[in-house]
Amino acid sequence: MGVRKHNTAEQRKAEKKQKAIAILRDCPTSPRKMRLVADIIRGVEINRALGILRYSKKEASIRVEKLLRSAIANWEAKNEGERLEDNVLCVKEIFVDSGRQLKRIQPAPQGRAHRIRKRSNHVTIIVDKMPVVEKAAKAPKKEVAQEVKTAE
Repeated sequence: MGVRKHNTAEQRKAEKKQKAIAILRDCPTSPRKMRLVADIIRGVEINRALGILRYSKKEASIRVEKLLRSAIANWEAKNEGERLEDNVLCVKEIFVDSGRQLKRIQPAPQGRAHRIRKRSNHVTIIVDKMPVVEKAAKAPKKEVAQEVKTAE
């Protein structure tokens, strides 16, 4: 393996160390209902996301909350030396894919039959450290405002 390839592999490995993934497969809820819950917590800090899921009326939120707790536990297992309280974690990615469909038949009038599709889905959550927002952008504006006041 070349040096450049080795360095990029090490860089990818270090980035992967910060992320924690949890996957829920074959959840017996339609993907559309699960995406409503997933969209609410995408990009949100984990403590706030847990609060949102706890008090949501959606039935899918129970399963997503359990999955989020699993992702947090996976992050703690990967980063043994670090404390959860010292780091600000967020739901970096969450996506819902369609799972298999169970096809069933329901009787209909006049000897007909209607097909029922019992849908399922796969949910994936990636938890990562929240990007640091620099306050340097705000500092120059204050300095400029102070310079304008002194000039008057």
